Amino acid sequence: MAATRKALKGVMLDISGTLHVNYSPTPNAVAALAKLRSAGVKVRFVTNSTKLTDESLFAKLVAMGFELDRSEVFSSLSAAKQLIVDRKYRPLLLLEDDALAQFADIDQCPPHNAVVVGLAPSKLDYAHMNQAFQALLGGADLVGIHRARYFASAENQLSLGPGPFVTALEMATDKQAELVGKPASAFYQLALADMGLIGEPESVAMVGDDVLADLGGGAEDLGLQRFLVRTGKYRPGDESKASTPLDGTFDSFADMVHKFYL
Repeated sequence: MAATRKALKGVMLDISGTLHVNYSPTPNAVAALAKLRSAGVKVRFVTNSTKLTDESLFAKLVAMGFELDRSEVFSSLSAAKQLIVDRKYRPLLLLEDDALAQFADIDQCPPHNAVVVGLAPSKLDYAHMNQAFQALLGGADLVGIHRARYFASAENQLSLGPGPFVTALEMATDKQAELVGKPASAFYQLALADMGLIGEPESVAMVGDDVLADLGGGAEDLGLQRFLVRTGKYRPGDESKASTPLDGTFDSFADMVHKFYL
């Protein structure tokens, strides 16, 4: 572990479940972030949160006491918007109203040529899902902002994530969703490039509470150090779900920082 400590130049932090649950920071997370920065480690916040705009999410973190710059936040919501702009999509957006504000300048008039699915409890009902189904049958592309199976809505309580709904649309239409958030390699590469560490992924740790959505896929393929925390959606035995051994499991984000930078 000593060699790993010396090599660590950057950290990507999952937000919900790792830094906070609902509106409460995980134990000692605010102080741990400050300690990580004081050690000279570059930090970026990488999130699949799609219920809030990036601005709302940033304001939420600041209100909880975290010190960060808006430019340090990399969201799957922003990645989805960039994809929409690049491909000139007129999307049907299954997103919460707050998140929809980030797409106010996007043409969303039918006929839709893309269906974009995020975590949107108020929109993932039969009527909206059937509207998405019809658009997909008409030739629209399917975009999953992410496909997490569940999330922690309160400590020790799990709720359905967007993954099962994306899978349902895939099954019904024989289409494969394109994913833009974690754990896609391209998403992590955005943060790596911003840290100036695109050529040194092995010197960067990804810290999260979801062994698949945070620490699988691109995190594994790119060679990031992968640290699981036992907060948020973590459940006993999650470590065994990793396709290759993790680089560490900690009781919390603060525990990880404490053990690296005591």
